[in-house]
Amino acid sequence: MSYAKKFRVVPGSAVNLRQIDPGFLGRESHEHALDELERDRTKLRSLQELFHADGRFSLLICLQGLDAGGKDGTINHILGAMNPQGCSVVGFKEPTPEELAHDFLWRIHRATPARGRVTIFNRSHYEDVLVVRVHELVPKAVWSGRYEQINAFESALVDADTHILKFFLHTSKREQLRRFKDRLVDPAKQWKISESDYKERRFWGHYTRAYEDALSRCSTKHAPWFVIPSDHKWFRNLAIGRIVVEHLEGLKMKFPRPSVNLEHIRREYHAARA
Repeated sequence: MSYAKKFRVVPGSAVNLRQIDPGFLGRESHEHALDELERDRTKLRSLQELFHADGRFSLLICLQGLDAGGKDGTINHILGAMNPQGCSVVGFKEPTPEELAHDFLWRIHRATPARGRVTIFNRSHYEDVLVVRVHELVPKAVWSGRYEQINAFESALVDADTHILKFFLHTSKREQLRRFKDRLVDPAKQWKISESDYKERRFWGHYTRAYEDALSRCSTKHAPWFVIPSDHKWFRNLAIGRIVVEHLEGLKMKFPRPSVNLEHIRREYHAARA
């Protein structure tokens, strides 16, 4: 199965999240997926080394989803397979006073990756057409104009050799509540829970409509959105890992030629051994 083809939001299409099963597994089973997950992690490790050495591109991965959707778990899966020297994670929370004094993309642009590097956004510039819209933090005339601004911003990044992959972690309302319960009873997870998590559930329908508009209006050929069924964490990791692997493999990267005289160094090596 091509996960990229199955879960990609076709540019210009209208997304209806209620018609997409967040518990989808296809023909996969957890047991069968374990070997595939490990193979993909091995591929990610070698591909990221080649990506860094090739140095022509940068990769930006955007993760969006409702609370407990699995953004942290996805980050651990993807970056856990890579060399941390070539990767970074940026989390976007409530804007600071300095950030609010600039346009909404200012703090985003500063965090985009340089060539040869991979950056994952834990939440992103899309918060400004999601939470801002749902809680009416700015007038509709303001947030509704941001879709075109986001598309133009992403297009400019692509023109500068940044590859963009955007993943919406699609979970069910029931699964979110189950994960909240886990956080309540597990001392290692209790620090993650907050009262706002439960309060935000009241806006589930509003967030669904906001996400549908963002996914529909901002999935482009150069910066596609993927709706990833995420009720099963292992399947989420399998699908996202495979999409990233296939994208990197398609870049036709190569190691640069050595910048030194190898024959001279070989002679020096053999002389040192003599």
